[in-house]
Amino acid sequence: MKVSLFVTCLADNLYPEVVESVARILTDYGCEVDFPEAQSCCGQPAFNSGYQDEAREVSRQLIRAFEHSDYVVSPSGSCAGMVHHFYPYLFRDEPEWAAKAEALVGKMYEFSQFLVGVLGVTDVGASFPHKVTYHPSCHGMRLLGVKDEPMQLLSAVADIEYQDLPSRDDCCGFGGTFAIKMADMSEAMVCEKAANVCKSGAEVLVGTDMGCMMNIGGRLNKEGKPVRVMHLAQLLEEGRAKR
Repeated sequence: MKVSLFVTCLADNLYPEVVESVARILTDYGCEVDFPEAQSCCGQPAFNSGYQDEAREVSRQLIRAFEHSDYVVSPSGSCAGMVHHFYPYLFRDEPEWAAKAEALVGKMYEFSQFLVGVLGVTDVGASFPHKVTYHPSCHGMRLLGVKDEPMQLLSAVADIEYQDLPSRDDCCGFGGTFAIKMADMSEAMVCEKAANVCKSGAEVLVGTDMGCMMNIGGRLNKEGKPVRVMHLAQLLEEGRAKR
């Protein structure tokens, strides 16, 4: 099975180790993984700011980059959600590009979604003897529909002590450009989220979206809270190495 990695801007620039974990896990399950170097931003920042023409140009480049891929897997539900929900809208008046956008939608998956839904893997054979809580990202959960897959993978990890996150479905306040345009409101939201992470008693916070990880992790670090923040792929890979 040939899988192309869509690394996203935040992963490429700030969290390359997350993509490495994704690649190693997929390779271990028999996937032939590649990285199309022509890939670009998904266009979400421009689109969310109202610059639809600019978002379309960036989107065309991403479509071109993965045009010949069998499957496309991303560590970010937010970026995958942008492709699934807004690419058809962006190209609604351009039949040729609309067809290409729909083709990409049909093969674009978030990491846990692909692992569980396509590869049929719910237990990677990991052990992680720590107190862990999980934050579901808004775009991954609400736009892409990634709800059960991360918990299926976490629940199969041996020795894990899962801690419920109070108000887990609440937004962390990042929201891309929202955090810039509505900085005061964004800060209030991430403060509340960080407080709930601490209330959970978890030693480790797991997420599936680098924007949320960066935002919540930054707040926890600013407050001096000793909570480790990890992507789901990192926890699974680290847990497999311990067994």
